[in-house]
Amino acid sequence: MLSLSEVSKAYAGRTLFADVSLQVNREDRIGLVGPNGAGKSTLLGLILGTTAPDTGTIALQRGITVGYLPQENAPVGDETVLELASAITPEIGRLRRQLRAFEAEHAADTPEYHDAQARFDQLGGSTLEAKAKKVLAGLSFRPADFERPASALSGGWVMRAYLARLLTLGPDLLLLDEPTNHLDLEALLWFQEYLRDYPGAMVLISHDREFLNQLTTSILEIRQGRLFRYRGNYDAYLEQRAANEAQLLAAWKHQQREIARLQAFVDRFRAKNTKAAQAQSKLKQIERMVKLEAPSGAEATVAFAFPQPQRAGRRVVALEGVRFAYGEQLIYDKLDFEAERGRRIVLVGPNGAGKSTLLKLLAGVLVPQAGERRLGHNVSAGYYSQYRVDTLHLDRTVLEEAFDTPQALTETFVRTVLGSFLFRGDDVFKRVGVLSGGEKSRLALVKLLLDPPNLLLMDEPTTHLDLASVEALLSALQQFDGTIVFISHDVYFIRQLANHVVHIHNGRLTAYPGDYQYYVDKTAALRALESGGADSAEGRNPSTKQTATSVAGRRREQKRLAAQERQARYRELQSVRQRVRQLEHDIAAGEARQAELTAALEDPETYADSSRAVALNREITEVIGDLERLTAEWETAATRLHELEGE
Repeated sequence: MLSLSEVSKAYAGRTLFADVSLQVNREDRIGLVGPNGAGKSTLLGLILGTTAPDTGTIALQRGITVGYLPQENAPVGDETVLELASAITPEIGRLRRQLRAFEAEHAADTPEYHDAQARFDQLGGSTLEAKAKKVLAGLSFRPADFERPASALSGGWVMRAYLARLLTLGPDLLLLDEPTNHLDLEALLWFQEYLRDYPGAMVLISHDREFLNQLTTSILEIRQGRLFRYRGNYDAYLEQRAANEAQLLAAWKHQQREIARLQAFVDRFRAKNTKAAQAQSKLKQIERMVKLEAPSGAEATVAFAFPQPQRAGRRVVALEGVRFAYGEQLIYDKLDFEAERGRRIVLVGPNGAGKSTLLKLLAGVLVPQAGERRLGHNVSAGYYSQYRVDTLHLDRTVLEEAFDTPQALTETFVRTVLGSFLFRGDDVFKRVGVLSGGEKSRLALVKLLLDPPNLLLMDEPTTHLDLASVEALLSALQQFDGTIVFISHDVYFIRQLANHVVHIHNGRLTAYPGDYQYYVDKTAALRALESGGADSAEGRNPSTKQTATSVAGRRREQKRLAAQERQARYRELQSVRQRVRQLEHDIAAGEARQAELTAALEDPETYADSSRAVALNREITEVIGDLERLTAEWETAATRLHELEGE
């Protein structure tokens, strides 16, 4: 379908790609990853033909259609949302406008109207319109939005309309650059399911780890001007890359030790007549070696402790009897909500349900028309949203702005945090005023983390972050001792952070006292129960006695499910406890073995037998890898144990 052969591309003297080759076949699902600035979007531009390679060739199979969704700034004219989504060719768009004009002028019986309608149908216009409506609905557009001018939409909704247009077109090859940036959770899950059954090939860039895991069958990593392809999804890529790096590092270290041993012999005996020939032979042996490159290693893992806020009281924030409306549009009436210390609550629900409004009410940004907001003892609230960029000082540098905090912080620490959020090298000396909107949002997030309140209210905090920065943010928030209420469409981020879920629909809140998987399982069970009840009642008109019996039966079923749930959680608690103990035992044994191997490798006599030294190096590499895996498993299990014991 698509092939790149020995392609090179450089910008301003910096090489992005050097003699790279790639083949994309039908039904390939490729995730494109790499650090910010590595050239991911440039690679898509090369495939599209909007960017020309310096050397090499790019070949696309004849007749293949390619669809591209950029990150930002798609243009709109005077078309409606439906016209934008379904006008996949200029002729279809022109014919639709003609038909609408004829209908508006009551000229639908003229030969010109019938000719236009026939051509419209011949091009599949009617079918496309039905498909576009289905896709728009999946992306959270309401029927009333279909005839709205696209120019009246916000930038995020315009990008959704363009995404609908792309899916309506259904090209053979989809190129998607951060397609989830402008989607809420409900729309993202629909989009993910739609792509799961997509018949064409796709190459996608995304910072959403779960999205990549669900959709990709291979990962293409851009690193140091080269392309590395791995089979499987993103998690499989991480495992394969770690294994490859460990093998390369072990081989490189072994070669370096061998070179050092030979060089030591050369340096010692070069001047001695009786050993000079041997020394020269070993020097040639060094020169003949194919030198291995030191592996670059994975991107540095963020490992630092963020400042912790003062401890709040048990009840952190509450809304009591709150009513709020935007003009005539009522959002909440008699709303009650409470968050306790230590909870990490994610707000979920369909678009327009009121998630952001609830967050603003909790932050005090919006004032209710009735009811009240109460903050608990010692509570300070911090609200992260796009509006925070207006509080930045535009004349300061990034570093100066980050230092503007009452916390006593070192420059090294502040620059490390800034680097985790893509402000690297000389970027910290840029003026805030010249930063893009996304860069300002990231800087506002850094400032919030460097002096965190004990109640964090965050609206889509992972937008504009790459995968490494999402991990940095998670690291910070997992260390955070305070309370978090947040909205996110990043399922991986939600799974890693949330310990409570609140679903919002039609102004009503339903709390789920567990993590995201608990919410998914619970809602699925309830839907199945409701579906079963509806099926049993279909076609019957039950008496009052039958209705009462049905209600009682449902209550018994609910009690039975609740009992099963308690038993399952108790069994999980016991299982996790046992797993934590076993992992601690295995880690202790591994650390003891590592100490033994290290001592053996430090003994000069070990190197008298080169095969023994190689075996010891191989074993210590395996032991270190096992310890890293066991430690990661222990952290996950210990965190889960803490959650279960708390519940």
